Amino acid sequence: MRRALIVKKKWLDKIFDEGKVWEMRTTRTNIRGEIDLIESGSGLIVGKVDIIGCSDIPIKPIAYHMPFHKVEDLELINKWKWAWILKAKSAVRYETPIPYKH
Repeated sequence: MRRALIVKKKWLDKIFDEGKVWEMRTTRTNIRGEIDLIESGSGLIVGKVDIIGCSDIPIKPIAYHMPFHKVEDLELINKWKWAWILKAKSAVRYETPIPYKH
């Protein structure tokens, strides 16, 4: 069984189209390698990406990091402290999404 991450469409679009390489989360991860990306609320696997690491320390809400996480509202970074690091240019959006059951 493959691992998958459920992500809201807004952030998926930034991963696929805008070079978002930090997926901000409330917890750390030890997962490495290719995972599927599920669009939240859709029941569909819409693509895949490689996770290559996780931040060692909580990310601070400063504008310097915005090119990596693409979060405009820096207050959200107080909640989403951990960067799951995605391999640059590894995200692939599937032409035909794959249904899944949660």
